[in-house]
Amino acid sequence: MRAVVAVLLFVTAAHAALWGGLRDKQQAPDFRGILPSVSYSPFDGTGHPDVDNFPNADKIRADTKKLAPLTRAIRLYSSTGGVEMVPPIANEVGLKVTVGAWIDKNVDRNEREMLSAIELAKRNSNVNGIVVGNETIYRGEQKIEDLIKLIQRVKGSVNVPVTTGEIWNIWIEHPELASSVDFIAAHILPYWEGFSEKQAVDQALIIYQKLRDAFPGKRIVIAEFGWPSAGYNLKSGTPGPFEQAVTLRTFVSRAEAIGMEYNIVEAIDQPWKFFEGGVGPYWGFLNAAREPKFAWTGPVEDPAYWKLMGIALLVGVLMSLPIFRLVQPTVMQAFVLSAAANGVGAWVATVFAYWTGHYFVFGSAFALILGLILLVPLVLIAMARIEEIAAIAFGRNPRRLLVKGLPAGPLAPALEDQVFPKVSIHVPAYFEPPDMLKQTLDAVSRLDYPNFECVVIINNTPDPEFWQPIQDHCRALGERFKFINAEKVEGFKAGALRIAMERTAADAEIIGIIDADYVVQPDWLKDLVPAFADPRVGLVQAPQDHRDGDRSLMHYIMNGEYAGFFDIGMVQRNEFNSIIVHGTMCLIRRAAMDMAGGWAGDTICEDTDLGLAIIEHGWLTHYTNNRYGYGLLPDTYEAFKKQRHRWAYGGFQIVKKHWRRFLPGGSRLSPDQKREFALGWLNWLGAESLGVLVAILNLIWVPIVAFADIAIPDKILTLPIIAAFLVSLIHFVALYQLRVPVKTGQMLGAMITAMSVQWTVSRAVAQGLITEHLAFARTSKGGFSIMSVEFQAFWEAVIGVLLLIGAAVLVVTNNYKEVREIYVFAAVLVLESLPFLSAVAIAILENSRINAFAFWRNTGVRTAELIGLRPVAMQALPGPINAPQPVASEVRQELSGSV
Repeated sequence: MRAVVAVLLFVTAAHAALWGGLRDKQQAPDFRGILPSVSYSPFDGTGHPDVDNFPNADKIRADTKKLAPLTRAIRLYSSTGGVEMVPPIANEVGLKVTVGAWIDKNVDRNEREMLSAIELAKRNSNVNGIVVGNETIYRGEQKIEDLIKLIQRVKGSVNVPVTTGEIWNIWIEHPELASSVDFIAAHILPYWEGFSEKQAVDQALIIYQKLRDAFPGKRIVIAEFGWPSAGYNLKSGTPGPFEQAVTLRTFVSRAEAIGMEYNIVEAIDQPWKFFEGGVGPYWGFLNAAREPKFAWTGPVEDPAYWKLMGIALLVGVLMSLPIFRLVQPTVMQAFVLSAAANGVGAWVATVFAYWTGHYFVFGSAFALILGLILLVPLVLIAMARIEEIAAIAFGRNPRRLLVKGLPAGPLAPALEDQVFPKVSIHVPAYFEPPDMLKQTLDAVSRLDYPNFECVVIINNTPDPEFWQPIQDHCRALGERFKFINAEKVEGFKAGALRIAMERTAADAEIIGIIDADYVVQPDWLKDLVPAFADPRVGLVQAPQDHRDGDRSLMHYIMNGEYAGFFDIGMVQRNEFNSIIVHGTMCLIRRAAMDMAGGWAGDTICEDTDLGLAIIEHGWLTHYTNNRYGYGLLPDTYEAFKKQRHRWAYGGFQIVKKHWRRFLPGGSRLSPDQKREFALGWLNWLGAESLGVLVAILNLIWVPIVAFADIAIPDKILTLPIIAAFLVSLIHFVALYQLRVPVKTGQMLGAMITAMSVQWTVSRAVAQGLITEHLAFARTSKGGFSIMSVEFQAFWEAVIGVLLLIGAAVLVVTNNYKEVREIYVFAAVLVLESLPFLSAVAIAILENSRINAFAFWRNTGVRTAELIGLRPVAMQALPGPINAPQPVASEVRQELSGSV
């Protein structure tokens, strides 16, 4: 533990040093004077001024008192809706006011605005000018000649200078507009032109000089210059608190040096301007609480930086504490886990900074909260996968794996005399091909174990062509084999196994379960039954494997996908006595089964249900990754998906059935066991369902992002999704390389296969939420099933293509803005499309010519060998395991006719 403590302290110190080294502290010119003018809007909150955001005199009075020490004048943009209260109140603190008259296409409103502006200029001596319209020409609200008429009308009614506010290029393009005003009020906002913060001031001065050259002798006022403190980038323009502070301080200093007249936009953040895109609310140098965002003198720095660092370190330390529950973790293992925990801490601090530094309307707040809620399980899943990577790559070797029936290492019990408790092997079957089932029974008859029986139960299969040959075969195999043909059995496979228990020999101490397609090795019982010499052991599980992986390329990669679960996940879960019982190749102590209540028919995964119940009663379980039996893979991709759907639906049924037993005192489960099962469900059912849900939600967001000028914050929402995907990718590749003895090509195929069932699993979970029971669906095996004419990835194709189209729409619509957050969002959509497109790829592969591992005429070279997915020479498995499947001759004939 001392080494672990040292590692945690080292990582925490390195994390703190990283924060210290990355602390941004910039220099900018000091400004100790008073600003000549700032834009001011007396509105508060997120309500639109035209609807429900009406200022009051007290609020305006407080604002003007706040602004009086900072500026000599304020610029308004309208003269109605409560804004007309500003000039007289501003006069109380000595502020000059440039009155604005808002002009758009509403003739009646325009009339009210102009009349109010004229009246304010006449009644308030501190009004120093009127601005008729704000970017009215730029927005296309008025024609040039019509706006000039409005300006001339106001000029004839007041004794103060009158102008209009327009973007700088409008003035140059329309010199007749400049001739109609008393002074040019030009807006120069380099951010909206895509300039960087480093170019902004130079660009403003260049344009100012261009205006002076174009209109010599004319008074020129830069009526708007500013930089946003938050929001998305626009080409090279990057908003931010540092960028705003340095840009404004530099501009003010240089403007003062050349005697420029200018107005800063704006004084106070306006959260209601969310319709102006992500930067709209953030142009103020005071935030919405009327607090300064930066100092006008001294270094520019973030005063909340150390608070954020504290949050990051605290979360990192807290999330590192579970390392102490590990048994003898290695230094590298602890380092990887602590580094990952501190990475999550840094993300949490980033989320906190974003939440406290932004304004939210209901929709944006809801979207952000929903996104964060969905990210929490995603982060937990990523952390669980990192933990597994650390354990396998850098941790200690497994200590509980069975070797010849005994746990490896110091946990092995001492056996003085070999004993042979009676084993009753149960083989349930439902419409199984008789020849396949005969192979299974022949293999059982060859078991090198002196004390066993075999109970074969065929249920709900009235056709004698399926059960009569098996009955005859059991008679031929001898009295050890009991045959049962049961009709109208309820409870699916569990119901059949309950009947088998009733016909089990009274002296049988151990129950063995194998599926009808499994050919067991002779040493299965001899090797594994000795583990039951420890009276605490209630269950021993051997892995599944398959003998028909060379039927096609699809079966080859499917077999690789199955292997990952049995060589990675099950081995790690076994270390915590938390294995998933998967029915076949399973040995169960009869006493443990009775204590757990036997086979239950209320789930369609009766094996996993019973296994969990046995563990909940405190029994030990053991696992071996040595192969003792070989079954058959699903015949088709359709069958593979149906099997995975059944497993997922049954898994969700088990969650609903057992969750109360995970509460304190609900069972004898240890904290480690509860954690393993909870994370296992989250990692499988949750990850797949979450992936589909997030993908669909992101699709809904595409038009909003593309056309409503809204970007999704990458640092807190989209980049974590990419990081989680990379963790999953590393997790799969690294652990396959370390634990699963397959070739690289088969591993990549297994990855595609694993991704391809995301939609299938999520559908099962969704059905589990709204239904209690679905019918048990038998998995078609043995090469006798007929391939469906329907395309087996229709909905996956629809969603996958929509995600790609969404990404393309985002890229195309973003080309003129070049917002990085939108590009990142588009990349996320592409990544989210991969599981759906994987299903499409396998469905297409299944029907393609390259899928067949066919013999070329007069050669022994197979397709898989030609493309390098496996070596030419394959070690043959003994006996019936290599028996040719019925499909092989059909494929051979079909392809020989086409070659």
